[in-house]
Amino acid sequence: MAIRGAFGYSRSGIHQEVPVSIELPPLRILIIDDDRAICEYMQTLLERDGYAVKVLSDPTAVTAELKRDEYHLVILDLMMPKRDGIEVLREIRKHDKDLAVVIFTGYPNLDTAVASMKLDAVDYVKKPFNVDEFREVIWRVMRKKGLSVTPEEELHKAIGETIRHHRKELNLTLKQMARRTGLSVSLLSQIERAETSASLSSLYKIAVGLQVKVRDLFGQF
Repeated sequence: MAIRGAFGYSRSGIHQEVPVSIELPPLRILIIDDDRAICEYMQTLLERDGYAVKVLSDPTAVTAELKRDEYHLVILDLMMPKRDGIEVLREIRKHDKDLAVVIFTGYPNLDTAVASMKLDAVDYVKKPFNVDEFREVIWRVMRKKGLSVTPEEELHKAIGETIRHHRKELNLTLKQMARRTGLSVSLLSQIERAETSASLSSLYKIAVGLQVKVRDLFGQF
């Protein structure tokens, strides 16, 4: 994954865009679910976010797949016809005790939740899921396991969270921010959710609308 367009300072002190190119391997995710429609949906969503994704519809082939390729995260369905997810998770743990596993199920209950946690599943999520919540789960899991996403994504998320924080402090809606900045509600929402990168021009307009300096939008960066 190439990262381009980092921000830097010229000798004149003007904040400007400096071309950089950093090649980072994508984080690899394995989806184990017999529901092909859900698999295709999650695969499309995650690949759009820059992850390398593979789908496995046959849970009996999990050990062979984990031996063949290395993964950072497994998304595992609980209710499958050939093998139940807890059994698959138990097999995964025999192969790799540290691999991050997120359980997705349309039939959540206390017993399977407890069993999943005992086998060190890092999250237990109900289907159908909200897209933003799904992304947040993936982000949280990666951070918890020390599998940080790219520096570009870290920066986008920090900027988005900081903008949202300042906007909420001023009790401004996205529609009101759109009027203040001349930017669309859709673009502002995407920037806050770190779904797109903001141009320097957009960041300047947002900073003016929030009555802060541009550098204040970068959070801890």
